[in-house]
Amino acid sequence: MITATAEIAAAQTRVYNPIPMNPGVEITDTLSDQDIPTGESGFARDFVVNLTSGDQVAIDLASESFDTVLILMSGDGTTIGQNDDGPDGTTNSLLFVRIKETGRYIVRVRAFGPTGSGPFRLTATRLRPV
Repeated sequence: MITATAEIAAAQTRVYNPIPMNPGVEITDTLSDQDIPTGESGFARDFVVNLTSGDQVAIDLASESFDTVLILMSGDGTTIGQNDDGPDGTTNSLLFVRIKETGRYIVRVRAFGPTGSGPFRLTATRLRPV
């Protein structure tokens, strides 16, 4: 009984804390069953990035271990854009978006389907206007 109470207390003290990322810097990480449950039998890993109104951003997610899904959300959790399979015919994800409001955005990495996990590479790049 004491062990169960201690486990509940530890779970209640965990705070949602997405991993910071900077545009132009590639992140190499691993998606696992220790990440955020999606409610669809899979897991997600979240990153936070600061973007500015007018930014044109390309977000690239690639993995050789699982079929990637990429989601960009505003700070309040509203989905701004998402991509499952990129234009190159692979199961990697590529998302282009123009930012309308300056703020903190969440980049969510997850697998298509309930069992995907493994290493991945993630990059957000600010594109220069023509």
